[in-house]
Amino acid sequence: MYRTEGLLSFYKGILPPIMAETPKRGTKFLVFEQYKRLFLLFDGISQPYVFLLAGFLSGCTEAFVVNPFETVKVKLQSERMAFAAQKSAFATAREIIKKGGLGLKGINKALPTTICSYCVSNTLFFGTYNNLKTYLFDDWEKVSIPYRLLVGFTAGSVACVSNTPWDVTKSLIQGPQPTPGVVKYKSTIQTMKLVIKEEGFFSLYKGLLPKMMKVGPGGALMFLVFEHVYGYLQQIL
Repeated sequence: MYRTEGLLSFYKGILPPIMAETPKRGTKFLVFEQYKRLFLLFDGISQPYVFLLAGFLSGCTEAFVVNPFETVKVKLQSERMAFAAQKSAFATAREIIKKGGLGLKGINKALPTTICSYCVSNTLFFGTYNNLKTYLFDDWEKVSIPYRLLVGFTAGSVACVSNTPWDVTKSLIQGPQPTPGVVKYKSTIQTMKLVIKEEGFFSLYKGLLPKMMKVGPGGALMFLVFEHVYGYLQQIL
């Protein structure tokens, strides 16, 4: 890739993630806290399930925010050309909308797969983190930063492993089809079955290690920063 397309080819599709990251992370934690408060109003739901349900619904919400950015990112990353020769993210988005519209054939291609991906990911991301800190530590406020980072890393890693098959499937649906003009990857279940049939089950976990190297530490830092900022805002507001 470096030899044929240059160093900057490693940064293809960088603008959509940058643009999506702030609203994505903000939505993830904001809606999780709101859903958590909602479920805590019901006495019949135990706390572990509150975390899981709130995480599940936060994933549904986040998927709608992030999917258009993901469609553009995958389109840019799949192009076999030098970084400088590519169209901008905005031009690519306009092209996708012009050809396929705002629906499932255009800028929101693979939305059902993205919803599955984020629902599974956020359920285990928030569920693992909050349940580990509740059941392993008596007083979370006194827990040192290394232990907090370890719990966040574990949550991020668990979410990553569970999310990867859905993410691989999403990318296949959103990306260019192997034969131009022929739609090979049509829907979530059909694509998963086809990948398993042609390449084997573990093909659904392509790119797991690089993704874990990003999501594990990212999860640790996200929770650490969120709790410190959230606690500070509660004190001053």
